Amino acid sequence: MITSAACFTVNVLLVRGLSSVETVNVWLVSCVRFVAGIAVLFLLYRRECEYGRLFRHRKLAARGIVGSAGVYLFYLTIVHLGAGRATFINNTYVIFGAVLAVWMLGEPFHRALAIGSIAALGGLALLTDAFGAGPRANVYDLVAILGALGSAYIVVTIRQLHATEHTSTIFAAQCVYGLILCTIPALLQLESVSLLGWATITIAGVFAGLGQITMTRAFRDLPVAEGSLLQMLVPLGIAVGGVVFFQEHFVTRELIGAALILGGTAFIAVRR
Repeated sequence: MITSAACFTVNVLLVRGLSSVETVNVWLVSCVRFVAGIAVLFLLYRRECEYGRLFRHRKLAARGIVGSAGVYLFYLTIVHLGAGRATFINNTYVIFGAVLAVWMLGEPFHRALAIGSIAALGGLALLTDAFGAGPRANVYDLVAILGALGSAYIVVTIRQLHATEHTSTIFAAQCVYGLILCTIPALLQLESVSLLGWATITIAGVFAGLGQITMTRAFRDLPVAEGSLLQMLVPLGIAVGGVVFFQEHFVTRELIGAALILGGTAFIAVRR
């Protein structure tokens, strides 16, 4: 799961770096991400992946459709709420997922997980300055909450699907349905992309694919609450990458937030 978080961090930093050089079409980036994911599956799991089941198994289809819609909703809320607030609300899926897992999977949600989750969420709010523009809510806050609920449903569904499906098939559901969702908008907004742009988007897509396949595999063994909490390291990694590669600086509030995220996630591992 930590490998997954590292791959997702590299993906975001590459796309961010490209966006400072040329205009980035989000739909195109998403399409390349899903195509790269299919390529990763073809190279690593050519025999194990069962694409035919994606259209016959109801839960696999739901995983693909809800997951693809979640990607769109996240980008939509970033535009209307700002990256900090949107990222914070989206990551509340850690709590929603843990509660759903108790109800649907019978997984325990003990005190240590509650403490770690609250600490990490508080740290994320400080790190991203989620409410820096004020606590006034609007309809896009509700959209972000719906996206978080969708993410919670996805991680619980991944855990359920591992009882009967191979990791590669579960991941393929997101790639195939995501490609179906993103292709038409990408073509309608198609813009010229430089050779460097294509190379960067492709490499970023490969890292996203590796991040998604390792996350999916990790959820076969990790409970929803623990696995989701480790994914909270992604925004921390992005912030550190901003300092290293984009000459950004941490203020005191952000340093406290980073410490809370590290402390909240490490608390679970140390306890174990």
